[in-house]
Amino acid sequence: MTDQAPDIDLQLPPLTEHGPRRARTLMIQGTASDVGKSLLVAGLCRAFARRGLVVRPFKAQNMSNNAAVTADSDLPPDADGRQPQGEIGRAQALQARACGVPPSIHMNPVLLKPQTNVGSQVVLRGRALGNCPARVYHQMRQGMMPAILDSFERLCAEADLVLVEGAGSGAEVYLRDCDITNMYFAERAGVPVIVLGDLDKGGTMASLVGTWLLLDQADRDRVVGYLVNKFRGDFSLFEPACETITAHTGWPFLGVLRWFEGASRLPAEDSLALERPAEGDWANGGGSINIAVPRLSRTANFDDLDPLAAEPGVNLRWIQPGQVIPAETHVVILPGSKATRADLDALRRAGWDIDILAHVRRGGRVLGLCAGFQMLGRVVRDPQGIEGEPGETPGLGLLDIETEIGSDKRLIDLAATDRHSGCPIRGYEMHMGRTTGPGLERPWLDLAETAQTGTDRAEARTRPEGAISADGRVMGGYLHGIFSSDAFRAHWLEQVGGRAAQMDFETRIEQALDDLATHIEANLDLDALLRLAR
Repeated sequence: MTDQAPDIDLQLPPLTEHGPRRARTLMIQGTASDVGKSLLVAGLCRAFARRGLVVRPFKAQNMSNNAAVTADSDLPPDADGRQPQGEIGRAQALQARACGVPPSIHMNPVLLKPQTNVGSQVVLRGRALGNCPARVYHQMRQGMMPAILDSFERLCAEADLVLVEGAGSGAEVYLRDCDITNMYFAERAGVPVIVLGDLDKGGTMASLVGTWLLLDQADRDRVVGYLVNKFRGDFSLFEPACETITAHTGWPFLGVLRWFEGASRLPAEDSLALERPAEGDWANGGGSINIAVPRLSRTANFDDLDPLAAEPGVNLRWIQPGQVIPAETHVVILPGSKATRADLDALRRAGWDIDILAHVRRGGRVLGLCAGFQMLGRVVRDPQGIEGEPGETPGLGLLDIETEIGSDKRLIDLAATDRHSGCPIRGYEMHMGRTTGPGLERPWLDLAETAQTGTDRAEARTRPEGAISADGRVMGGYLHGIFSSDAFRAHWLEQVGGRAAQMDFETRIEQALDDLATHIEANLDLDALLRLAR
């Protein structure tokens, strides 16, 4: 991991190319992480879009290994003349969906993807700059403000309303001078702020009044009010608390957002959701298929498994460190990871390698997705130290493949076909490794790609992807998002001994966003919120 800040000069176009700011803007900051900022912004995006407004989400900096591919990027065309794709946080991709538009790098210009406890891969407008220790990033992030403000102004030029999400707590005043996400951004961009408190966690009065106490007067004046989120019960019992909060801060109370039961139908923003214990022996209970997913330290793109968790006939359980993989497991799924070798070590420390090999000997099945696919091979090498210290780590040896981590990052949306069933699949690749070996001679999928054959000519091609063991019980590949394809999910579940419900997963997400918007409309005064935007 480098001790030097990567080069961040993107030669940005002048702001005047975007035209004058058209949009009203409003920012949701929180008193802490996981208070519901992302979900509230998504619901407001859908609610205001349903009113006919052109709405865009924005978050200057997100820290998450749950990412989505965008069609745009600031990267130059590749050798074949194709425009590389970018990536943003999954939460902003969901918010874009709530607005009814494709995700863009400008909705989340800075994405931090943690690889160690003190360092992350830094992605600026879809471009992976490198891996930085936190202290190096702390020094370099002010240099990103021109790119961040440029992206924000682009959105403001095309929308009627831009809803901005803060990060963590807006009252981390020790970071104020180098903040690019909360109050410093609000000051630079001229955005009014609403502070969101979380009643489910408790301490709401202290967190809101404490936020006011820590802010300087200029930042206090930037706040146009506060909201209370995740309330259950009789709100009249909490009304005196709101009076006390307003008396201490001078901030108007803008409303209470009651608990939204449909939140579990939408992708969680980050891995905090995976730390919540499952109920009973299996997370959902009552299903005919038990799927165990080891909770790796750098788990990435874990929403790959949301469609399986939504199936009534599936019991999907995230296995926490210190727990064994239950003997009654039918399928073990190894998810994506931002640090494959480090998570292979974590897997062994937890004893899960022994559990998985015993599971296979009993006739169980194993599926690896992206980094999980790499772990199934004989070895993972990282000679350049892309993900940590240079070196190599033995894999589980369940597939006859080996992987070398390189500096080139593959980001692309793809159509594919499952070779066994012929089912179509939509997904995306997001990885930095190259996998080789005899195991690839038994591929899992056929990917559809377009290759440039001349200046103005493109040719459709297919290439094999992934690998399946000789007995068909171990398989893996690089494609994320595969289980959102209903026909394939049904076939796969039948193949492992289960049965899928008649569920349209994409329609389920759309309905959940509509339900969230309806819930917000019933709880909050949207006209009042729009009047506060400026």
